[in-house]
Amino acid sequence: MRKFIVAGNWKMNTTVPEGVELAKAVVEKSKKLPANVELVVAPPFTHLYPVADVLKGSKVALSAQNCADHEKGAYTGEVAVNMLTSLGCQYTILGHSERRQYYGETDEKLVVKTQLALAAGLKVILCVGENLEEREAGKHFDVVTAQTKNVLYNFTAEDMKNVVIAYEPVWAIGTGKTATAAQAEEIHACIRNVIAEKFGAQVADDMTILYGGSCKPSNAKELFAEKDIDGGLIGGAALKADDFLAIALSF
Repeated sequence: MRKFIVAGNWKMNTTVPEGVELAKAVVEKSKKLPANVELVVAPPFTHLYPVADVLKGSKVALSAQNCADHEKGAYTGEVAVNMLTSLGCQYTILGHSERRQYYGETDEKLVVKTQLALAAGLKVILCVGENLEEREAGKHFDVVTAQTKNVLYNFTAEDMKNVVIAYEPVWAIGTGKTATAAQAEEIHACIRNVIAEKFGAQVADDMTILYGGSCKPSNAKELFAEKDIDGGLIGGAALKADDFLAIALSF
């Protein structure tokens, strides 16, 4: 039975006091959730300590938005995996399209980050997805297949128990555009097949695959009704507790 997850990526938004209040509101509203839906919040690094305190004893898990590709050392401005686990993080997002686009994050670097995160006991939300040019050229299946294989084929079936994949059509992030439920489903099914080819049908069937492109209360129900879409990686709508909960109640 796959786990349904709704993860909120706050990106570079909210001050620490604002983030604490948002986390408190999410915790309060999470009490209405069914047992088979997990909420995850990913605040900026600066917020992790106080937000972790808010989340204690709740059903809401804490995620980082990224991690360093080294365990420790002279890497100014970076945050290591053991720093994240010491704060109570259970997840980290890796390979978000904004990290790939703006900071040159490569699949090779993501392999290292994933290795470090899994070894530290973190679960990984690995993001994959095509940009508009690739979509219009009909390369979306090839791009998503390559990104998935390039990173995850370096790991084991056992490792996959701690990996969640988030499909992000890059052309739908922050643009107000959204892939149709059918467009999202066909990519999710493709990803599941890629996992099955390497790790077997059972591992693929157990894997949670999230949709991550402008998911909001108005379209979540239609998206989540598809058989291979197991939740969402939410951006803007995660900054409003009511909207975030409405999405989580859309299963």
